[in-house]
Amino acid sequence: MSHNPLLDSHDLPPFADIAPAHVAPAIEKLIAENRAAIETLVAQAEQKSPTWESLAAPLEALNDRLSRAWSPVSHLNGTMNTPELREAYQACLGQLSDYSTWLGQHEGLFRAWQGLKEGIDWNSLDEGQRRSIDNTLRDFHLAGVDLPVEKKRRYGEIKSRLSELSNTFSNQLLDATQAWHKDIDDAAQLAGLPESALATLAANAEAKNARGYRITLDFPSFYPVLTFADDASLRREVYTAFVTRASDQGPNAGEYDNAPIIEETLRLRSELAELLGFATYADYSLTTKMAESPEQAIDFLNDLARRAVPQAHKEFEELAEFARSELGITELAPWDVGYVSEKLREARHAISQEQLRPYFPAPRVVDGLFQVIERLYGVTFQEDDSAPRYHPEVRYFQILEHGQAIAGFYFDLYAREGKRGGAWMDECRVRRCREDGSLQLPVAYLTCNFTRPVGDRPALLTHDEVTTLFHEFGHGLHHMLTRQTVADISGINGVAWDAVELPSQFMENYCWEREGLALIAGHVDTGEPLPAELLERLQDARNFQSAMGLVRQLEFSLFDLRLHHELAAPTAADVQALLDDVRAAVSVVPRADFNRFQNGFSHVFAGGYAAGYYSYKWAEVLSADAWSAFEEAGIFDVETGQRFRHEILEQGGARDAAELFRAFRGREPSVEPLLRHSGIHAA
Repeated sequence: MSHNPLLDSHDLPPFADIAPAHVAPAIEKLIAENRAAIETLVAQAEQKSPTWESLAAPLEALNDRLSRAWSPVSHLNGTMNTPELREAYQACLGQLSDYSTWLGQHEGLFRAWQGLKEGIDWNSLDEGQRRSIDNTLRDFHLAGVDLPVEKKRRYGEIKSRLSELSNTFSNQLLDATQAWHKDIDDAAQLAGLPESALATLAANAEAKNARGYRITLDFPSFYPVLTFADDASLRREVYTAFVTRASDQGPNAGEYDNAPIIEETLRLRSELAELLGFATYADYSLTTKMAESPEQAIDFLNDLARRAVPQAHKEFEELAEFARSELGITELAPWDVGYVSEKLREARHAISQEQLRPYFPAPRVVDGLFQVIERLYGVTFQEDDSAPRYHPEVRYFQILEHGQAIAGFYFDLYAREGKRGGAWMDECRVRRCREDGSLQLPVAYLTCNFTRPVGDRPALLTHDEVTTLFHEFGHGLHHMLTRQTVADISGINGVAWDAVELPSQFMENYCWEREGLALIAGHVDTGEPLPAELLERLQDARNFQSAMGLVRQLEFSLFDLRLHHELAAPTAADVQALLDDVRAAVSVVPRADFNRFQNGFSHVFAGGYAAGYYSYKWAEVLSADAWSAFEEAGIFDVETGQRFRHEILEQGGARDAAELFRAFRGREPSVEPLLRHSGIHAA
């Protein structure tokens, strides 16, 4: 193959030109070139004291070139997955892991960085450069640069295998999700489902040349069934298929079982931590986080549980009583909880997600999102139809300030086959100063899996989907509004993992406030704003079952932390036993013996949240307290918005997250705003 687009220099990835056959040759060539260039840099550093310009800057350029080639490949693997692309992606994981290990354990390179720190006038560097040097030296130790040769080799083997396991976990979960469907001819079986859900299921069937309606395990498909379907046996069937994905249970039992992946992953993580001198993987993981120890994080979670569990029990008792008295359901099963909760929400607050859908057509929501950000931070948005894209539905926008582009992002909002579930923000390009002095602008991928448009009607979003969009865009703003020019601390890079959710959770608040909703909501047919009565009911329902929602997050967080802190080499049975123990302490809803939640817990086994899922709650304390500053000043107060932008969003990883929060809020964070916003009454 003569020309390889992944080796070319582009402002944006040339998606249309990238083929699976390009991937391995490009990555192999770039890694080989990087290795040779790094050896030259190290040799030069041994001859002459290194400077930022002679060491750090060229290293950043090498890393960026590799990242610019790999980023679109990784993104396509998650959003346009095919067997050919999956194979090409998988083939490179070992090489990339080996290269990363080689880099982190290169003693000559480590000495060069030490020489840079010791030999340079520290005050001649800016804050970001100093932080980058300190982080780099820390990361050398965490990569095993101090280990003897044999342990270094073992470290590399473990890292490479963990990379493969993570990818396999993700692939098997995607395959298991797509392996199951249920076709229904008789619409009477789907009684209770709103028209929007029926249209989605009909479109699913039509896309596969099937008759009637097709239920799949993609969120926009299965969620309405569990929430609205009157047929309990149908709810049970769909629930069972979903909670047994990639496991030894359910309709595809054993076919894509992730349990062996989990066992090996946990065993290797524990061995990795031990190699580096840490007692547990949780201790190792928290070295780069705000929490000082696993015990501190567990105590934090247990304290929240102490406040929330009694209220969660009360909420569940109310739900069970409503099920008995109003619906004739004498004992709630797991597949009944969502259905009965929706009925109770409608009875108590006279509101449902479906009532709200007509007021959240996707184009209006996106426009409202942009208006919120424009009012807060003084930037504007402009779509660029000429940008290369990887699917016809994907859109590309620029963020402008004073008429000049400062960032860009891809919007990929709707669920489709070959796209992994969930919602996420990822880097396409990072803001950095190039060696020629020019500025590389940040570009983000913003990906969701919302209900698709049907026919010529725009997609109508639930309020939950609207908050998801705002959440992910908060991550995007952290990446795109950064003022840092050193890649290692630009945007979300270098930010403590348990603080990285602060900007995302902060943005969700605008989806609940009258002034925010005035910009976001407008009826799909008439454009009329959300009626005052509906707004009031929405706000009243904000903390409906809030304690039940909180303890569910505590369940995931405690399971993750304890799993990585208490068990060194657990079997699948040990993992299940620990999860059962956590549930006994904090969960209030009924459990099914066949539920294999852990086999689909991709945040922890195929994402970056291992021994870090607690970050969502930790950062929620920060985001609720940050929001309270806007409550005091006005939610669109320009001065407070600019201060949040300057002290949080622009800083990236240039300073400790705790220091940045104090600079914005003027004090240490308080848990009280979180409890108040969550409607948790126990103090």
